[in-house]
Amino acid sequence: ENVDLAELRKLAWSGVPDELRPMVWQLLLGYLPAPTARRAATLARKRSEYASLVKQAFSRGVKGLDGPLWHQISIDVPRTRPGVPLWQAEATQRSLERVLYVWAIRHPASGYVQGINDLVTPFFQVFLASYIDADPETFDVSVLAPEVLEALEADSFWCLSKLLDGIQDNYIFAQPGIQRLVKKMETLCGRVDAPLAAHLKEQGVEFIQFAFRWMNCLLMRELSVKNIVRMWDTYLVRGDAFSEFHLYVCLAFLVRWSDQLREMDFQSIIMFLQSLPTQNWSDKDTELLLSEAFMWSRTFVAR
Repeated sequence: ENVDLAELRKLAWSGVPDELRPMVWQLLLGYLPAPTARRAATLARKRSEYASLVKQAFSRGVKGLDGPLWHQISIDVPRTRPGVPLWQAEATQRSLERVLYVWAIRHPASGYVQGINDLVTPFFQVFLASYIDADPETFDVSVLAPEVLEALEADSFWCLSKLLDGIQDNYIFAQPGIQRLVKKMETLCGRVDAPLAAHLKEQGVEFIQFAFRWMNCLLMRELSVKNIVRMWDTYLVRGDAFSEFHLYVCLAFLVRWSDQLREMDFQSIIMFLQSLPTQNWSDKDTELLLSEAFMWSRTFVAR
């Protein structure tokens, strides 16, 4: 059997059922091959390759690691998804450290940049859900068989690598990709919501002050993992173009709060944008955001 990827993309655009999501994401990212017959061998090979990379990187223990790089990772890992038991657990944090360190030494042009730690979490949670019946966010991964945790970690590593391959200029020195996207977002905001753009300018609010984080962490600090997972169903369909699509999602996200923002002064705007009231967002809210972003991406690309 061979999966028709074009058809899969069409279907995944409007959301993927939970039980199919691990496989669908891996197919969309090109981690799993389309022919069913080759999948088991591919997974075995990639998991074994990751195990070798970890062994090689950590062969001399912590003393043999790149000091500044390891220091930054070990500071950021405990700050990942604060308040979520899964990410406060020792076993998960050790996994995350390995994924980030191995990724960084394989990508010296960018190395590790704050925010990449957040991007591992949707993969890890979605793939974990395929092994358990409980809620991944409250699950203790230390009870998993070692080979299951190793497979979960390896799959998360390779899928993170595939995702970041398409947006690496967001993370190289001075992060030019993000600077460019933020500038473009400011220009577009002037076209879709001129009163908001004018008010932000009048109050001395610069887009880089809030939109940098939205681009750097793909809105992961603004929304729940559940919302993010639904967004990524659509993002992964876009392939390498998802970074440009994310720009329109950020634009739709900003304009959504336009009425409130236009009533606020500088201090209130900055505080509001740093803790937006999205706690109760459902898939419906996320889908509305995606459809607005899609509409604008078509409008402005067409011009």
